[in-house]
Amino acid sequence: MGYTAEMRYSLKFKTKTINNITTYLISFFLFAFSSCSKDSTSKLNVEITLGANGKVSVTAQADGAKSYRFSFGDESVYDNSSGIIEHTYSNKGTYTFAVWAFFNEGQTDYSFESTEIEITNATGESTNGGLLDLSEVATEYPGYELVWNDEFNYEGVPLDSRWHLQYKPILGWGWANDEKQHYTTRRDNSYVSDGTMKIVAKRENYSYNGTNKQYTSARLNSKFDMKYGRIDVRAKLPSKGGTWPAIWTLGTNINELGNYHGSADGNVGWPRCGEIDIMEQRGYNKHEILGTFHWGETQSPHNYGSYGETRSTSQLGISNVTKNFHLYSLVWSAAELKIYVDNKFLVSLSNSATIPFDNPHYLILNVAMGGTLGGDIPGSFDEDVMEIDYVRFYQ
Repeated sequence: MGYTAEMRYSLKFKTKTINNITTYLISFFLFAFSSCSKDSTSKLNVEITLGANGKVSVTAQADGAKSYRFSFGDESVYDNSSGIIEHTYSNKGTYTFAVWAFFNEGQTDYSFESTEIEITNATGESTNGGLLDLSEVATEYPGYELVWNDEFNYEGVPLDSRWHLQYKPILGWGWANDEKQHYTTRRDNSYVSDGTMKIVAKRENYSYNGTNKQYTSARLNSKFDMKYGRIDVRAKLPSKGGTWPAIWTLGTNINELGNYHGSADGNVGWPRCGEIDIMEQRGYNKHEILGTFHWGETQSPHNYGSYGETRSTSQLGISNVTKNFHLYSLVWSAAELKIYVDNKFLVSLSNSATIPFDNPHYLILNVAMGGTLGGDIPGSFDEDVMEIDYVRFYQ
């Protein structure tokens, strides 16, 4: 099977200035001929808007297209069915942007185009992609310094410089714990707006690698990892049955398929890497918070352990966690690990050389569907969301 392509395109650039910020609108049209068993002619229309703080908005449209793929030239690649996407570059520079429109499920019939995008900063723009300057954020805890954060004070998809969207099923065909969703890189499932990041779990048929599931969601890995310190995540949790939200960490040395750190550092399996569940919530009880530690002993690889606590919101003395934002925190030292909700103690574990909590960990934010803690999913479920106000790492 081979492919041939003939391309004819014209690029049209328009510029306008809004509040001292130059916006470029790039429109191009492509006629591509790709063949598998027959030739087909398709027209791909693309509009790119370059805004402030490295933000890029793209609209792609091709009659008959079943899906689109966008490559932004900074190792960020996204697939969706809408043809509409936003991306934020974290650094100035010139990037090769490419878009594909696929016309069949096997993605063998397609149109393609690429162009160069130059990202510059206008007067008064932030140079760190919309993140707060660390020097402008007050350190809230004596003895700690803020070393990494995302305040989500931008619009679009989560910053590629900060987050990895993990979408490849770790079992090849699915996820552990009998979870019922596929995770995706689509904006439908994770995006930033109005000062918070949304992780959206949805009921929809979605196929990946030949496996169809009835739910989609998102699972984000922080690209920053840390050994010892404090992690704060301020979040509002989903309210509907069947949802299993989690704020948690894994050791960067886990050899798990598709995670950000494993390709470089992975050399042990779970739970020898160590897992810290800062917050989990059952799908059938939205008035409880779980904090748990899982590990495999470093000197006895086949000895596994776990320890955790479950507290109701009334026991913790906090208000409704699905309607209000609350602070979920890990305080981690060589001597002890402690988990808090709104600075109220939930659970602790003594640290030692025999358990894997003296190696760097990275943060994971996700909403699973069903499974061990999600439980039965109501037939009426359509979608639900976990909102993240900010993420902050202190050392």
